[in-house]
Amino acid sequence: MILECPECRTRYLVPDSAIGMEGRTVRCANCRHSWFQAPEEDVPAEAPPPASVPVAATAVAGTAASVGAGAYGAAAAGVAAPPPPIADPVAAPPPSPAPPLLKSRRNRVRRWNAAAIGAGALMLAGVGAILWSGAPGLAAWAGLGETESPLLLRDNPIERRELENGSELFAVSGQVTNPSAARQRVPDIRAELHDAQGRTVYSWTITPERRTLAPGEAVDFNSAKLDVPRNSRRLELSFAGEAG
Repeated sequence: MILECPECRTRYLVPDSAIGMEGRTVRCANCRHSWFQAPEEDVPAEAPPPASVPVAATAVAGTAASVGAGAYGAAAAGVAAPPPPIADPVAAPPPSPAPPLLKSRRNRVRRWNAAAIGAGALMLAGVGAILWSGAPGLAAWAGLGETESPLLLRDNPIERRELENGSELFAVSGQVTNPSAARQRVPDIRAELHDAQGRTVYSWTITPERRTLAPGEAVDFNSAKLDVPRNSRRLELSFAGEAG
C-alpha cells in the first residue's frame, strides 16, 4: 500500500502486512511527523504512480528502509530497476587532432630570434656605455673610437719627500684641459717611471676627478705613491688607451 505524509506529502510504498488489519502509528522519515494509519480498504488496484514522483525512505514504527527515488519503490517490491541507457558510441565526439609539429617548431624559431635580437641590443647598449663612461683603454682595444684624445695633459714638477718612518713619498700632479669646441670625455691617466736607459721601472693609473669636460674647461689631478724604485729618472704621463 502507499502511505502519504499529511504534513510534507512525502509518499512511501510499504507492504500491507506492515500496517496490519487494525492499523498502526507511523512516522515520516522526512519531516518526523507521526500519524495513525488505518488499514487499506479493499478497493480495485490503482495504476502505479508516475515515475517522476520520488519515494523516500520507509519509516514504520521507527524502522527505516531506503527506497530509491524515481523508481517508486521498485526495490521494496522486489522488482529490479531498469538498467541505465547505453550511450551510443557513434555519438561520442571524435578526439581533437594534435597540433601540427611544424607550428611548434616555428614558435621555437621565433623565440630564438627574439632572444638573439634582445642580446644584440644589450651588447650595443653596453658598448655605448663603455665609450661614454670613460673606459678608453677597453674601447681602443676593441677598435672603437679614436686612439688619440684632443685633450691637453700638463704635469707639475715631481715632489719626492722622505717621511719620518724612512719611506719615500712620490707625488705627481697636473692638469687636463679641453681646447676643442666640443665636450670631451676624460680618460684615465697612465703614469710611467723610466730609468736612465729609458726602461719602464714603475707604472700606475690615475683616475681623474671628472669624466667629461666642456669646451675650454680643465680639471686638476694628483696622485702619490710610496717607495717607488730609486733608479727612476723620468716621469711620462699619457692618456690610457692612446697608441704609443
